[in-house]
Amino acid sequence: MPDTMSTNGTAPLFVIDDLHVSVEGKEILKGLSLTIRKGEIHALMGPNGSGKSTLAYALMGHPKYKVTQGRVALNGEDILGLSPDQRARRGLFLAFQYPQAVPGVTQVNFLRAALKAVKGRDVSLTEFRKVLQEKMKLLKIDAAFVQRYVNDGFSGGEKKRAEILQMGVLEPKMAVLDETDSGLDIDALRVVSDGVNTLLGPEVGALVITHYQRLLNYVQPHYVHVLVGGRIVRSGGKELALELEQKGYEGFVHGNGGS
Repeated sequence: MPDTMSTNGTAPLFVIDDLHVSVEGKEILKGLSLTIRKGEIHALMGPNGSGKSTLAYALMGHPKYKVTQGRVALNGEDILGLSPDQRARRGLFLAFQYPQAVPGVTQVNFLRAALKAVKGRDVSLTEFRKVLQEKMKLLKIDAAFVQRYVNDGFSGGEKKRAEILQMGVLEPKMAVLDETDSGLDIDALRVVSDGVNTLLGPEVGALVITHYQRLLNYVQPHYVHVLVGGRIVRSGGKELALELEQKGYEGFVHGNGGS
């Protein structure tokens, strides 16, 4: 079981062990292993086509992404046999790189339905309002924003902010953020990063998937992993992200570990 990067002595929250994933018969992930504990932020970086988004979708149970080998465990339970909604109920959350618009459905209604689904019970209006108002205050989101239709006509920054609000309301145990910085200008990046930092804490694990180092200036990881060709080829501290910014992925792609 992979356990090389975590040293705080607590039991693993999230374990990916020898994961192989194929899409339409082509193997994309080729034996990926990673261990995350509560309170840890892990960054997964890699060039386009390395398998970053494949990992995110496979973890959440997208039917197009077929796991052919390996194990994924959340709090010790293998989740690969669970449906996406069951994984969400266990505490797994995915923030999409390209969030979809849902015209005609307000964010308020969407969030209440999502909260009920994740909790597996009815959520009273009073309980929901308390949770929503608390998270809106925490994330500095005004009431008008949540009355808009889900991602309908939203800017890139607004879409990502809506995703972070969803994460706040659902309070996951393990958050996977798939290229949350994609398409954001510097101001939107700061706003979204502030929201992520506000919500992450000692009881939550996070996997931040990104192509560029700039997000990691704001959401600082404990560990950084480089994914190339469906495998993690190097792991290290946050200084590894700075090295990638300076040298690029060229060395990793050609198999010398970036040295």
